[in-house]
Amino acid sequence: MSTERDNAAPTDEPLTPEGMAAGWAAMPDIIEEDGESEGGVDRLMSQDEIDTMLGFSSGDDGASRNGIQAIVDSGSVAYERLPMLEIIFERLVRLLSTSLRNFFTDNVEVTLESIRSVRFGDYINSISQPALLSVFKAEEWDNFGLITIESALTYSVLDAMFGGKRGQPAPRIDGRPFTSIEIRMVRRVIELVLGDAEAAFKPLSPVTFTVDRVESNPRFVSISRPANAAIRVELKFDMEGRGGALHILLPYASIEPIRELLLESFMGEKLGRDPIWENHLATEVWQADVDVTCVLHETQMPLKRVMKLEIGDTLMFDTRPDSSVSLRCGDFIVTEGRIGRVDDKIAVQVVAPLRRSKTTLAAFDSLASHLGATN
Repeated sequence: MSTERDNAAPTDEPLTPEGMAAGWAAMPDIIEEDGESEGGVDRLMSQDEIDTMLGFSSGDDGASRNGIQAIVDSGSVAYERLPMLEIIFERLVRLLSTSLRNFFTDNVEVTLESIRSVRFGDYINSISQPALLSVFKAEEWDNFGLITIESALTYSVLDAMFGGKRGQPAPRIDGRPFTSIEIRMVRRVIELVLGDAEAAFKPLSPVTFTVDRVESNPRFVSISRPANAAIRVELKFDMEGRGGALHILLPYASIEPIRELLLESFMGEKLGRDPIWENHLATEVWQADVDVTCVLHETQMPLKRVMKLEIGDTLMFDTRPDSSVSLRCGDFIVTEGRIGRVDDKIAVQVVAPLRRSKTTLAAFDSLASHLGATN
């Protein structure tokens, strides 16, 4: 019976999980001798159906996976897109191209290969040995990042720094660890990359990157849990036939303090100033009219006495005619003065300098930036 159903099934269309489910649902129940129905228990799955369920169906180009294979390939994590991060690393590429040319006194081309989300454990397991890994700390973010320099780039950097010939690939020496001199020379390049990364992040959020340590074993650079997500940025270095790849790994926990800023589509969406708006605001403030109140004296008395005040009662103020009076704008004391008379009008002579606000422009900008990021 199962063979007849397999032969009756159409074979000209590719199998999909949805088609398999529909076929199983449309299949009639098997009636056993005792009259009880057993829905499809005796049916044998064909090889194409098994491959489709496992995610290895024929014609699969790897772009779309299903079944168990989709679960296995879930190491590539799809997280929200951060447009500003792409702009920052594009700026880093331009800065590195200039800095490395001055550092090596040679032509160095830097290209941004990819920016993708990975799991930290999968990335550590994918590092090919030998390689140099540098753990750096972002002081303002209070977290760590990772820079990985592949062996090809390491040997190319050493060859260029020690006067190797141009146009020839650097020789790769297997079977030995990197010496302390080689690590120290590569550390200078890492510090150069981190310095340019600081300049790239500065317009968005100033940050200080410091090298914490340089290791050659991936087991000693665990800065995050294996299942946590991270951003991997791959940069390609080409020095006239020599070069290699450099990876910058930033866990999502590290960039969480500036996540809202990285979600912006352009730099001026929440940051920066609008000079036209500032000039207009300053002009309107200077032209605004304010009421200034002259307070001769203040005193306190019980409410019972206030309720008994009648017409003709006299209140005695503990002040003299030459005592200073306070000039107020709302609840804010502007200055002090002395009461007098000019012709037939009462006047106040200012006797103390104006009390200026203690809020500086830098503090105001910091407060405005904080309110903008909160909104």
